[in-house]
Amino acid sequence: MEGFMELYQTVYKDMYRLAYYYMGSAEDAEDAVQEAAMAAYEHFCRLKDKDAFRPWIFKILVNRCKKSLKKRSRRELAKETVERSYEPSLSSQAEVLELLGKLDDEERLIVTLTVYGGYKGEEIARILNKNHSTVRSKYRRALKKLESELT
Repeated sequence: MEGFMELYQTVYKDMYRLAYYYMGSAEDAEDAVQEAAMAAYEHFCRLKDKDAFRPWIFKILVNRCKKSLKKRSRRELAKETVERSYEPSLSSQAEVLELLGKLDDEERLIVTLTVYGGYKGEEIARILNKNHSTVRSKYRRALKKLESELT
């Protein structure tokens, strides 16, 4: 327990930041981080290389976020939500969330892992079980989308 908590405390803020920008709300981010931490704690004894803790727990977090987003989209489709009117926010956090919302789920994940998680393309490729060149091209494509939105 003690070893897990020491490692967890070093990554908690980054996990929350990633989940917040990926999920789009503080409440959903807290839930995702909590679920990921519980799952990681349950399987911590299986982690052989403690130096791999950060990528390992981020992979768990990413999977929790994806699962949560799928549930959310199913609920929204079932309810046939009415589109809300757009009101620009003055807050930079809201603007970033809005911009990230223009990306598809995988592009948003790659950008947030790069910018907020500090991961390199090869690490993201391992986390997402994708080819490094695929991750790199999706990242570039996402940046071009964001750039066109800003201009």
